[in-house]
Amino acid sequence: MLTKEDLEQLKSKGISESTFYTQLENFEKGFPFAYLDSAATIGNGIVTLSDDDISKYIKRFDEQKETLSLLKFVPASGAASRMFKDLINFAASYDGSGDLDAYPAIKKCMKDIRKFAFYDKLKSKLRKRDIKIDDLIYNKDYKTIANFILNEYGLDYQHLPKAMLYFHRYSDGPRSAFGEHLVEGSEYAYDINREINLHFTISPEHRHLFENKLETVVLRFEEKFNMKYNIEFSEQKSKTDMVALDENGELIRNKDGSILFRPGGHGALIENLNDCDADLIFIKNIDNVTVDHLKDTTYRYKKALAGYLLFLQEQTFECLEKLDLLSIDNTDLAKIEAFASQQLYIRVNMSYYSQSQREKIAFWQQKLNRPIRVCGMVKNEGEPGGGPYWIRNKQHEKSLQIIEASQIDFTNRYQVESVQKASHFNPVDLVCGVRNYKGNKFNLKNYIDKSTGFISTKNQNGIEMKIQELPGLWNGSMANWISIFVEVPIETFTPVKTLEDLLRDEHQE
Repeated sequence: MLTKEDLEQLKSKGISESTFYTQLENFEKGFPFAYLDSAATIGNGIVTLSDDDISKYIKRFDEQKETLSLLKFVPASGAASRMFKDLINFAASYDGSGDLDAYPAIKKCMKDIRKFAFYDKLKSKLRKRDIKIDDLIYNKDYKTIANFILNEYGLDYQHLPKAMLYFHRYSDGPRSAFGEHLVEGSEYAYDINREINLHFTISPEHRHLFENKLETVVLRFEEKFNMKYNIEFSEQKSKTDMVALDENGELIRNKDGSILFRPGGHGALIENLNDCDADLIFIKNIDNVTVDHLKDTTYRYKKALAGYLLFLQEQTFECLEKLDLLSIDNTDLAKIEAFASQQLYIRVNMSYYSQSQREKIAFWQQKLNRPIRVCGMVKNEGEPGGGPYWIRNKQHEKSLQIIEASQIDFTNRYQVESVQKASHFNPVDLVCGVRNYKGNKFNLKNYIDKSTGFISTKNQNGIEMKIQELPGLWNGSMANWISIFVEVPIETFTPVKTLEDLLRDEHQE
């Protein structure tokens, strides 16, 4: 039973009682697995663009963008602690006398320590303590180096958001992941007034770091590119937080007796995206950046995806305008059916064919009047990430979705076979059209599949707890969008998940 204080807490967070009890029911019932009909592959849900197509869609984007409002949306709230997991474990366990062969990732990073963009700053931090980094390297005192990378008396990287880390080194100085997104925006996200709109989702405890960064980097890039940056920050909303249960299924409470709430995961960011207002929104993760001399492929495909979306959106709007007349003939209806099936990959049930003309018109008015996203997909070469699949819902409707491993029933042989046939995965490279054919912005919260999510176990401060999260922004939160999957080169996917990743060629200028 909720106490008076509990009800006040819910009210202050913007969480209704019904939402609270739904969260509790989710723990009891669990979330259903997605039902995979088949993997989306080339020719079966994934589009490939020829060189002529790419040139055509880039031209379309370049010609139309002067009439459009553009926004680059970057989820950037993640801390870098997972990126430094190996280094943290090494610093905690190595006593200076053990065999370094037990730490291959550490040996690699220390051997190439001078290749990291943060090397000069690290060297400076050590010098202030009268420590020479060359001596540490010669004596293989890697633990001291690790501690200066991780802790507050050094770089403090284990406590910083990934956005603030120096990723790449250039002749004019090192550049953070945050800075790289500013550079990217200067190529494809500026409007007719040469203004660039960027939105970063951040954690509240890191806001001051981002705001301080603005003062040091924005002016430099505005002068370099002769553009103006309009940058906004938002935090995950308190009303999307989730309760946690202990091993006995009881609510976990804080020391002051209040209910413990935890962030609801990436899926909660649909609230932040819904608050943004633009004709086209580019979405890309904070750590998926590369060095300048390799950016051309990324730019080329970003523009092509945007142009392809504009092409599909224009045809979709024309269909909806015809449907509004209510008097379209069978020929026009057949054209709409063919376009929706062949271009938008919208599938109909057999019951559709027994419907009346008016019912079919109403069906397409609903199916076509939805947000559209064009998603880049790369060939699966062992990188982690969700994948594109054809799935069936409870109504047996078939649709294209991005599915995470946590949503798949690996005890089901047929589902495992679908996974084994998957050829591509989702690198989080999206272009979104969020206005309808009348120019009004969609309420994106109306297109969430609220039955999606997952429950896991976590140990926090010695307490075993069950927690629940929504799937990513690009999973259940966009489940009822029109989804188009397009193959893009692996070169456009250059994430940094571990410290060692920064030594890859795509992060060395």
